[in-house]
Parts: sequence; C-alpha cells; structure tokens
Amino acid sequence: MAFALGPRAQAAGYKLAAFERTGSTNTEAIERARAGERGPMWFVTSEQTAGRGRRQRAWIAPKGNLAASVLEVLDVAPVVAATIGFAAGLAEEAALEKVSLEAALRLGEGRPRYALKWPNDVLANGKKLVGIGLEAEAIAGRLAIVVGIGTNVVAAPEGTPTPAISLAALGVQISAEELFSALSDAWVEFRGLWDNGRGFADIRKLWLERAASLGEPVAIHTGATTLEGIFDTIDDTGCLIVRTADGRRVPVAAGEVFFGPVRSVGAA
Repeated sequence: MAFALGPRAQAAGYKLAAFERTGSTNTEAIERARAGERGPMWFVTSEQTAGRGRRQRAWIAPKGNLAASVLEVLDVAPVVAATIGFAAGLAEEAALEKVSLEAALRLGEGRPRYALKWPNDVLANGKKLVGIGLEAEAIAGRLAIVVGIGTNVVAAPEGTPTPAISLAALGVQISAEELFSALSDAWVEFRGLWDNGRGFADIRKLWLERAASLGEPVAIHTGATTLEGIFDTIDDTGCLIVRTADGRRVPVAAGEVFFGPVRSVGAA
C-alpha cells in the first residue's frame, strides 16, 4: 500500500512527497520551503533514520512506523505559530480513534485510551505513542512552519523519559499508510479550526478535554530546575499553568513534564 492523502486533504489542495526511506521528513520539508515551496504539503515515510525530536533527542522511525511532516507557510508571528502544535495533537488523536475502531470493538474495556500530554505528545494507556515537534523559519517575509509527527506504529523505542508503546503492542493492527491517510484528513479539520491562531480558544478547549493528568500532580524539569505542583490548565498562549503548594499559578513555556511528584518519577 502506497502513501496517499485522504480525500479531505486532497480536496483542500495539499500536496504529498512520500519517501521509502529518508533521514528526516522535517528536514525535507524545510529544505523544500527554502527552495521556494509554499505548501501546504506533507512529507512522509515509514522509515526515518536521522530525525530529531525535542531537546535534540534522536527521532528514529524504524521500518513500519510513521514519520510525517506538514509544511504550512503563513503570515503569523512565531508566538502564534507555536500554538499550532495543539491542533496537531488533536488531529493525531482523532486519526488514532478512527483507525482504532476495530480494535476498540474487539478489545472492549482493554481498548487503547488516548490522551494529550503537554506540550505535544499523544499517550496511549499512559505511555508515549506519538511525538510532535515544531520548526519555523522566516522565508520571504512569511513564516515556514513544519509540524513533524512521529507515531510508533509497529515498534516503540526503549529508554525514553516517558515509557513508550506502539499501536501493534496495543492490539491495533494497521499500517503507517492507513494512519497517514486518516491523519491528513484530520489535519484539515483542526488546522482549519485553528485558523492561523484565531481559533486557538476552541483548540484549547478541545485539547483540555483530552489532556492527560489535568488537575493532578506534575513535575516539570526546565534545565537545572524542577517545578512541582498541580497541572491547572493551559493559558491562551499554550503555556502550562502549574499551581504550586503556596497557591501561585506559574506559567511554563517549555520543559519536560512528568506525572506525579518528582520524587516518584526519579527523573533528575
């Protein structure tokens, strides 16, 4: 089965570059933007060998996993562009729900349960299934935004800060190609709702409805410091709001999030 855009993505004018194997779909996308591509366009492979995630961690997709990046060239400020990651999380979660329908019916109470982890991950049964990373570069007076989405379809990495899992291990037997088709269509919906940041209030509401550990203890590592408290909400810029023991509400723009107090996760 070859990679193909879903019908909604095709109707919306998205283009597609599919690779049997590539170093990084994000790199392919940003290099194409530098060469004059203005999108919107997807770059996709089932085998990625040199991708990078947040904090420059390796983002490898062994054969059968899905690495997909979408290029959007927009007239938006960088602070607004950063909120598109929440739309991406919603699109991925919607695509996963769609392709997991058969497994959900078959497994019943044992079906996969998806949730969104701040800032840009998707969890399945509490383990990391999807990583989402954003890159942006000013090109010809506009902002080229690349949203990279990596999904563990057939295999999950070991030794990750948050334990990882694959769709195959969850009992969801689908291909990277099937998932991509559903994702490209879901992206049209949530990208449209986001509407260059104008619809972030609606995106924020939907994201919070699916947020992992909302209202529960979290520990956030930001460099050499650790902040502990309760995951209160996200604000209208996408920052995580932590309510500390002394009642302060502290905004966090970036960091590694662990559920539960830091002493229980042993992440230092």
